[in-house]
Amino acid sequence: MIAQRRSALFKYVDGLRASGRIAFTAAEAEQALGVRHRAFLDSAQRLQRQRILARPRQGFYVIVPPRYTHWGAPPPACYIDALMRDAGQPYYVGFLKAGEHYGATHQAVMEFQVVTQKRHPEIYAGRSRIAFYYCKDLEPLRPGIVARRTETGTMQVSSPELTALDILRYPQASGGLDNVATVLRDMGERLDRARLALLSRAMPKPVVQRAGHLLERTGFAALTGPMLRELKRRGQALWVELDRRETRDPDFTPDVLERDPRWHVVVRRAPELDW
Repeated sequence: MIAQRRSALFKYVDGLRASGRIAFTAAEAEQALGVRHRAFLDSAQRLQRQRILARPRQGFYVIVPPRYTHWGAPPPACYIDALMRDAGQPYYVGFLKAGEHYGATHQAVMEFQVVTQKRHPEIYAGRSRIAFYYCKDLEPLRPGIVARRTETGTMQVSSPELTALDILRYPQASGGLDNVATVLRDMGERLDRARLALLSRAMPKPVVQRAGHLLERTGFAALTGPMLRELKRRGQALWVELDRRETRDPDFTPDVLERDPRWHVVVRRAPELDW
C-alpha cells in the first residue's frame, strides 16, 4: 500500500510538472490522492531524498526540474509567487535582487530579497536563501510594483523607481553607501522622474533627501526636480546624514566633507562607485 501511495504521489507530481505547475501544498495533494497526512508525508520525504521535491516551508512543496537537481531546488523566482499566495500575503521582490533586472549587476546578491507585510523567518531551499523584509503597508507602494515574467509564470518586483528609493530606506539590505550609489548610477537611465516623485510621497523624508542627493551626485540631476518639489510640499526638511553608520561612534565620526543645501544632506565621505 505504501509503495502504491508513493507511486501515486510521483504520478501526481509528474502531472503537475507536465501542466506547467511547479508548486503545490500538502493539503492539495492529500485531497487529490485521497490519502491521510502521515501517508503523504512518508511519500513526500522519499521524493525529497531523491531530489524530486523540495520543501521551502512546512506544507508547501516545490517540484525540482532535472536541470536544478544539483541545486536541490529551483531558483526562488520560479515559486515565490505561489509561496506568497499560499501565505496570503502581498509581496514584491526588491532591493539588489530587483536591481539585477534593471542593469545593476556589479554586486552578487547572496539572498533572494522579498518585502512583505508580515514578518517571516528566512527560508533555505537548496542553494538559495530567501530573506524577508517587513513593510507595514504595501498599498501606498502599489504604483511601484510590477509583474515580471519568470520561467514558470510571473512574480511581483519593485519598479526601478521603487528600487532606487528602497535601497536607501533599507540600507541593511543594500550593501552600504558605495553599493547604493553604484546601483543608482547603473539604473539611472531607466528611472522616470514623475514616478520617482509619486513614490517619494510614500517614503520618509530622509530617504527622499538621500536619494535626491545621490542621484545628482551620480549624474542624474534631471530626474530630481519633481522629487524636490514633492519634498518641499511636505514642509521643511531637517538636516540628515548621508550615511547614518558613520556617526554611530562619536570617537570615529569623520569630519564633515560637505553640506548639500538643496537636499539638506550632510556628507562625511563621498561614495566610491564600483566600475
